[in-house]
Amino acid sequence: MHLRVDPRGENRKKTFIRRAGKGVALVLGLFAVLFLGLAAWTKLTPAPDGVLVLEYHLVDSGPVDAEGLAYTVPPEEFAAQLDVLQREGYTAITMLDYMKARKGKAVLPAKPVILTFDDGYEDNYTEMLPILEAHGMKAVVYMVTNDIGQTGYLTWDELRDMQARGIEIGSHTANHLPLTQMDPEQREKEVRDSKLLLEWNGISTVYSFSYPNGAYDDSMPEMLRRQNYLTAVTGDAGINTFATNPYELQRVNIPRPRFGLAEFRLRLWKAELMTRFGIHQHIER
Repeated sequence: MHLRVDPRGENRKKTFIRRAGKGVALVLGLFAVLFLGLAAWTKLTPAPDGVLVLEYHLVDSGPVDAEGLAYTVPPEEFAAQLDVLQREGYTAITMLDYMKARKGKAVLPAKPVILTFDDGYEDNYTEMLPILEAHGMKAVVYMVTNDIGQTGYLTWDELRDMQARGIEIGSHTANHLPLTQMDPEQREKEVRDSKLLLEWNGISTVYSFSYPNGAYDDSMPEMLRRQNYLTAVTGDAGINTFATNPYELQRVNIPRPRFGLAEFRLRLWKAELMTRFGIHQHIER
């Protein structure tokens, strides 16, 4: 038996493929035009002034489990990112520097950046700190206090030495549990106990806070004020000014790079675009 192929069906298939290909090309072309237009616009118009805050976790070249991989920036990549920041004129400051300027007690550099590190991993001392010092920069480390001295985390001696070398130590709660899932009394205990424990063990007055998992609600700024914190960082990208709510500061996540410095620059650009378009910007009312 001989099967016959309907030429009309074959022609319809070819026509569909051609049209689909043209549609994809059109969408890609429009995307490219939009991207290039945005890039030209941001290049030709003044960039938003303010303080850029970057969020890191681990800086490590050793073996990392699957969960930690996305949060780990290799040391050579981290050093290259700092090179980019310095070439673009950024000066590293701390959260306390920002608050002093906000209160009129200091003047910020022309392009300030705050490098922050969540959780308090030991590689922040063994890997990150030497790279930072080689670049003449400083940072803020947000410590989960009940992890201090545990395997893979900073010790008290390391924390005190980091502080003596220009690193600001902040709180990331006592147990790194989402505050939004706790009752008010538990929340207050997490932020109060972590602050007190740090200060009782030789850390200077703790003024800075990082919400675990970036989770917070409208009640938390007032809670942090009661506990004498001055700043808190979120996970929402953007650039901070003196009009930004100090308990809802914008911060750009810097995960393990898949596309090298191009990806890093895109993340910096994302902060600029979010600020320009007013997307998830936490301005005090």
